Amino acid sequence: MDLRTSARRQVLVTNLASVMFGVATMPVRLVQPQILQLPAATGYGLGKSLLVTGLVLTPTGLVMMVVSPLSARISAARGPKTTLMAGAVVIAAGYALGIGLISAIWQLMMVTSVIGAGIGLAYGAMPALIMAAVPISETGAANSLNSLMRTIGAAAASAVGGAVLAQLTITVAGVAVPGENGLRMAMAIGGGAALLALAIATLIPRRRPLVHADA
Repeated sequence: MDLRTSARRQVLVTNLASVMFGVATMPVRLVQPQILQLPAATGYGLGKSLLVTGLVLTPTGLVMMVVSPLSARISAARGPKTTLMAGAVVIAAGYALGIGLISAIWQLMMVTSVIGAGIGLAYGAMPALIMAAVPISETGAANSLNSLMRTIGAAAASAVGGAVLAQLTITVAGVAVPGENGLRMAMAIGGGAALLALAIATLIPRRRPLVHADA
């Protein structure tokens, strides 16, 4: 990829926002399985099996698929920048719910569904922003770089989230397990990352509609 292309403001800022979106998508994947599978003796764990855990987390992907067409419609009407910002707001709202709603399966499903909707909105807008700012010959490389930025963010969030859960623990039957405060802290980190992604997204330049010669 031509690094001069990646330095263009729209590409650069979109990639920076993508890093934070990567961070924002990871905490829910770390926290929700823990809550579902931790023993009920903790006072907050639900003691569910791996099969039930997988079923509870399934709606996230389904909601992303359902929301993707909506992402395209918003981008067509308001521009992909608006869609990206909307996705960040929805993800942050999902984490705000997740900090408080962790005591029942339906609550966890609602939280994952809201966050999944935000991810569907945001991830549908990123390629549109990138492709609108680079030559056609570089769209593949530019989108690959954007995907890499998201992966870097997710990897960083995984490390930070793991460290938080490892430090804030309680002991149950002689075994240290992630504490409730650690789980809520990880969710708060995800919400904070979404808000930071929103702030960065506001810096993406809006592309003016083309004015035809006969207008």
